[in-house]
Amino acid sequence: MSGPLDICGIRLRGPVLNGSGTFDAIAARRTFGDALLEDFPFDAFVSKTITLAPREGNPPPRLWEAPAGMINSIGLPNKGLEGFVRHDLPELHELPVPLAVSVMGFSRDELAALVEEVGAREEVSLLELNVSCPNVETGLVMGADPAETGRAVERVRARTEKPLIVKLTPNATDPASVGAAAEAAGADALSLVNTLKGMALDPATGRPWLGTGAGGVSGPAVRAIALEQVREVSARVSIPVIGMGGIGSGRDAADFLLAGADCIAVGTESFRDPAAGRRVSRELTMLSRNERDFSPLRAG
Repeated sequence: MSGPLDICGIRLRGPVLNGSGTFDAIAARRTFGDALLEDFPFDAFVSKTITLAPREGNPPPRLWEAPAGMINSIGLPNKGLEGFVRHDLPELHELPVPLAVSVMGFSRDELAALVEEVGAREEVSLLELNVSCPNVETGLVMGADPAETGRAVERVRARTEKPLIVKLTPNATDPASVGAAAEAAGADALSLVNTLKGMALDPATGRPWLGTGAGGVSGPAVRAIALEQVREVSARVSIPVIGMGGIGSGRDAADFLLAGADCIAVGTESFRDPAAGRRVSRELTMLSRNERDFSPLRAG
């Protein structure tokens, strides 16, 4: 359950990934030195989402600590494609695990350009398509609509031979239909869930705290929702599913695997404990030694 495995033809030493944007491997290495590489907390690393042009991100405040997690309105600040390839990719290539690069475009053409450029890099093992943004051509959030998701994946599929992971939004009416549309269009794997919509009020003024008024809720508060959506989606598709949403322990990870996920990702917990990924992996190994038959729940 917690040993080596293949996902989309890529060999991993275990099933624990990071959620995109929740662990800055470059900053962590500057802080902890090469000791980080010797005991890297994840079995594959997913980069922060990059866009074609640089982005400054959303206006502050950007974070709010919730009773069971957090709400963020970061807004995908990044160096853009050129800056990522020049500055970040060489450092990420030194990590001791396969690299997945997360990309997001505001149109299918932008997404295709990103996939083609990033997919051509030998340092990159997998691509994650973040389809949680509105398509400027249609006004629809790509990942919330099955037809829009299918068109986006179909548009980029021919641009690379690298495995494509489509990251689903939990804010869709029918996530399983979105996942099925992504599979039919050529996706190699799915990851879910992304954050749920939420907001917080400033107790002093009663006005929205975050600079954009609202943000994405993550952490233990979303775990039950994420678990149900992973079970629903994994029952509908035949491609691998990477489950995430409030995972903070080996027991949490085991639940997602029982619900049908092939791998899991640790996100918000890494803000509290930078070594959470490795701890979750160890706890999962201990559980797997005592609970070897997980098939009944998988068969459902």
